[in-house]
Parts: sequence; structure tokens; C-alpha cells
Amino acid sequence: MIRPVTEPSHAVFLSYASQDAEAARRIADTLRAAGIEVWFDQSELRGGDVWDQKIRHQIRECALFLPIISSHTQERTEGYFRLEWRLADQRTHLMGRTRPFIVPVCVDDTPETDADVPDAFSAVQWMRLHNGNARPAFVERVLRLLSPEAGEVRSPAAPGAPPTGAAPRLPASSPAAPRPTQHVLMLIAAVAVIGFGYFAVDKLWLLKRSAPDTQTLSSTIPAGTRPQGAIPEKSVAVLPFIDMSEKKDQEYFSDGLSEELIDLLAQVQDLRVPARTSSFAFKGKADDVPSIAQKLRVAHVLEGSVRKAGNTLRVTVQLIRADNGYHLWSRTYDRDIKDIFKVQDEIAAAVVEVLKAKLAPAQAVAAYRSSNTEAYNQYLLGKRFHSRGNVDGWRRAIDAFRKAIGLDPDYAAAYASLALSEYALADSTGDAAGQRQAMADAERAVTLAPQEADGYASRGVLRVNGSWDWNGAEADLEKALALDPASDKVQGNYATLLERLGRLPEAIAVGRRATEIDPLSAIAWSNLGQYLTFHRDYPAAHEALRRCLEINPESSFGGHHVAILRLLEGNAAEALATARKIGTEPFRLTDVAMAEHSLGHAKESQQVLDELIAKHAPDGAYQVAEALAWRGEKDKAFEWLERAYQQRDGGLSEVKVDLLLDRLHGDPRFKALLKKMNLSE
Repeated sequence: MIRPVTEPSHAVFLSYASQDAEAARRIADTLRAAGIEVWFDQSELRGGDVWDQKIRHQIRECALFLPIISSHTQERTEGYFRLEWRLADQRTHLMGRTRPFIVPVCVDDTPETDADVPDAFSAVQWMRLHNGNARPAFVERVLRLLSPEAGEVRSPAAPGAPPTGAAPRLPASSPAAPRPTQHVLMLIAAVAVIGFGYFAVDKLWLLKRSAPDTQTLSSTIPAGTRPQGAIPEKSVAVLPFIDMSEKKDQEYFSDGLSEELIDLLAQVQDLRVPARTSSFAFKGKADDVPSIAQKLRVAHVLEGSVRKAGNTLRVTVQLIRADNGYHLWSRTYDRDIKDIFKVQDEIAAAVVEVLKAKLAPAQAVAAYRSSNTEAYNQYLLGKRFHSRGNVDGWRRAIDAFRKAIGLDPDYAAAYASLALSEYALADSTGDAAGQRQAMADAERAVTLAPQEADGYASRGVLRVNGSWDWNGAEADLEKALALDPASDKVQGNYATLLERLGRLPEAIAVGRRATEIDPLSAIAWSNLGQYLTFHRDYPAAHEALRRCLEINPESSFGGHHVAILRLLEGNAAEALATARKIGTEPFRLTDVAMAEHSLGHAKESQQVLDELIAKHAPDGAYQVAEALAWRGEKDKAFEWLERAYQQRDGGLSEVKVDLLLDRLHGDPRFKALLKKMNLSE
């Protein structure tokens, strides 16, 4: 006798051919990270009465059916997935429904017109997710279809029962259960402004002693980095404004104007605005407007120039329709420098009016604004100095931000930015007092402007790295996300927090969202590559890091992550070749020492490790511990981990997920370290 099926039904049913299992798994992981319950069969034991009954129950009761379509499914006329497809097709004909039930997902270039699929599959819009790499828009669409507002779906087998599609069914409560859908969706969809830079943290945080990698971009963006799909009509890229001042010494000011216009426009509902890194990738290049728009997937481009002489300001700006080069709007502003914020508002309002986008109901006043124009000028200088990413740059940034605060003691954004520069400098020099001062200034930013995102964002970053206050960091970053849903920057930092906590599927989902907003950001792709590596999804990690290095071949972060990935895959020779090309010395020495050890070159490994210790012990304690752990020297590794702990080394924040430390797991000292850092096992 066949026993009745008692397994609960799931919100989403994934149906796929066995050759597409990896792509299906990626889709399932992304949906689960958003709190969506998924039926994802990973068993090879398909068939049989009990199994057949279970499949029929799941397809009859699920809210959405997602068939995975590819060349593999085209080649196979039989297979259990074909039965699943027929069952889903039959359900669409039997049920009276007012919302979509089938959402076909194509993971390669199979054309819709030639696909061998049931009629019900051809009648609805397909989603294309290459290799199963799910975009945030896909997650948002699934959540929208699962929402009560999307309509009811009633099972024909159970009339009068609650609609199976009324809401995603979430697991009750278990240690591995995803976080509630509404909460996670808010974090994925809402992002907030830190104020400058991409303060996503890596092992040496902001490259510590090294200058940042120069963003290089060929005139043709690699195909793998181009987002697919139709270009939204309500979309605009703000290109860096040109400095037309007589001495050409106001570039920091013209760049600042461009960045803040990006921030203003990004807060407008229904308007897609590429982030700063992607727009600024074309600075000083010869690409024409149609080419830039195509690469950034926007319909319009805003460009302009700034001429500043004393207190007199001339801003010329024009909005261009990309497909035909038609100037939709242009204007020249001759104003006193004190009117700079008014000019910004007028430009943003004009763009919104021309594009007929919808203004947010409660548009916040930008935190970077000050009634003192010289204070604002110093703030922009501080941003420019900080972006250099080295000790001298951070010191000059600190000086500029303090000058801004001296001119305007209530300048919250200057305090938030000052805190980040102070922490970067203190972390690179092992200055505990400097770290405490950084936290105090972040606290001051929050106190001065409790309704602005900047202070919470800065304090959240410091709590991740300086004090390991994980709950406080999460609360701060969530607050920043809620206050200002307009930037990729806090989203990147939130992904890093999730990674440090070991919530890797969520980190990957949020990290992918950051690459969607800023597709030409090498650091965003590099960070995503690290999350995927620690999640042991090595093929996907290679793809993310490939994109990073296509955008910036000189990326030290990207090269470092590739070297680690190859080590973990057991390819020490390629890891060594990659490591030797890394421009940032601490990364290079660490990776070379580990690769030489894996190749059996004990003497060479020790020589490089000795050099790392001699040159970078104050700020590279965590890297030394990684190399020692990789070499199996547990006692020494724990000694250096303790040193990193005492120095509040920012790199130590990833100790829970770092695969280079795998040999230390299970040791009571490792558990004790996690406990000291407020991390669960």
C-alpha cells in the first residue's frame, strides 16, 4: 500500500534536467537567501510510486513552477523533468487562476521560438539567467508573484483551501531556517549612502599601506559584464563633469558635483541610475554617448562642465537621449558658490521632470550639505584624499575633514567620513587610540543627524572591524539601508557583514545586487568572488573574479582572491604564478609563501614568510596567521591570531569563514577565539 505523502508543499518548485543541476542549485540558493521556500530535488533516485506521488503533490500545491530550460532539455525528449513539465502544463489548464503559475527560466541562449516546451511555457515571459546566476530583478519578480496582491492560485484538487500562492511558505523555526522574506527583501532592495568610496572590507581593509588600484577599462566592456535585457526608458547615467577652471585645479569639485547628482537622482523612485564607479569608468575616455549608454544600459546621459573662479560658479549641463543624440534639455547656471546645493537640486528636478520619473514621497536632505561653503569644499577635498587609499592620503583626509568640522561643528557627514579615514589610518598603523577616536566620531555623526544614513553606515563598518559588535553592526547597516535606499556602498558592506557572520548564501545574494547596481566596479566583483570561494562554489567564484580582472587587470584584491581560489582547488603552480603578479606586497608575500609550501618548496616558503613578518608584522598579523595555518603550523598560527586580536586587526573579522584556516577548526583555541570575538561556532 502506498503511504500518504505528508511532506509540506513549497512555494517554488524547480524542475530541471540533471545536466542543469548546478545552474538550478544556484537559483535555489538565491531564492532561499531571500527567504523563499524551494523544492529542489537533488536526488538521482527519481521514479517509483512513492516518489511519483510526492512530485505530483508538490506540483499540485506549489505557488510557482520554475522549469529550467537549456540546450540540455532540448536534446532530451524523455526524462523525469518532462513528466514534471506535463503535470505543470495540465495544472494550468485545469485551474481557474488570475496570476502566473509557470515562470520559465532559460540558463543559456536557447531561443524561445524554437524551444521544445509545453504551450503554457511559451505563453508567458521567460527569464534568462545565464548559468543560473540569478539577478535581483528575478528575485523581486518571484517575490512579487508570491505576494497576496498578485492574486490567488487555487489548487483544483482542494477547492476552498487557502490559496497556495497567497504568500511564500516559510519554515517554522530551525537553526538553518532563512530569515523572514520581508526583512531580507528590504535588505536586498534597499541600500544607503556612506558618503564616499566603496568601504567594503577585505583582509587588509582599504589596502592599508598601498595606493588603490587604478580603474582601467578598455573601450569595449567584456561581454560578460554587460547586463542583459531591455534598457529601461527611465534611466540616466551621470558622467563626471569636466573641470573648465582656468588652472584646471577644481577637478575634486567637479567630481564632487557629479557624485552628489548621482546620489540625488538615485533616490528618485522609478529611475535607474548607475553607481559612481560605473559612470566614472569613462572619465577621460573617448567613448561616445551611444556607446557609453549601451555599456551602462541606460536610455539617457547627463553630462556637463564646471568653471569655478573665486566665489563665482558656472555650471553647464545637458541631458542627451542616447539612441539618437537628441538634446532633451540643457542649461547654464551662473551662481555664487554658496548656491551650489540649489543648483544641484534644480538640475535633479529638471532631469526628473524631463524623464517623468516619480519623486520619492519623503526625499531626505542630503547629509553632505553644509551652510558653510568652505566647509563643503574641505569635505570634498577630504573625499579626494581618502580615495588615494594610503597612509598619506588618509592623514590629509583627516586634516580636511577636521577643517570642515571646524567651520561647521554640526557637519554630520564630515564626522562620518572622518571616522572612516581615522579607522583606515589606525588599522594600518596598529593605533588602538586612533580606532577609539574613529568610533567616537562615528557616534557623533549619528547624534548630530539621527535621520541620515551616513553616520549609521560608518559606525556599522567600524563595528564589523574594530569592535566585532556584530549585532550593533547589523542594526546600524539595516538602519542605513532603510533611511536611504539609493546606493550600492552600504549594500556592499552589508554583504561583507553577512559573510563574516557565516551567512554566505545571503552575502552572495546581496553581493550580486551590488554588481547589478555598479556593474563596472572591480571591488564589487572581487568581493563577490570571495563570498563564492568561501561558499565553495568555485566555478561561480572564477566567473566573478574573471569579471573583476576584465574591468581592472591590475586589481590586487582580484589577483589575491584568484590565487587563494587556485590554492583551494589544489593548483599550487597556477596559484604561485598569479601571486607573483599581485601589486600589493602583503597579499603577494602571503600568497607566495602558501603556494611555495604547497609545491614542497619549504626553504622558499620560509624566506618569503620571513620577509612578510619583517616588513608587515604591525599591520599583517592576520596574513601571517593564514600562511602558518595553511602550512600546518598550528601553535604559531594561534600566536599570530592572538596578536591580530590584540591589535584589533581588521582582517581578523573573517576568521569564521576563511578556508585558509580550516586546519585550525576543532581546536579548542579556535573556539575560544570565536567566543572572544562574539562569533558563534
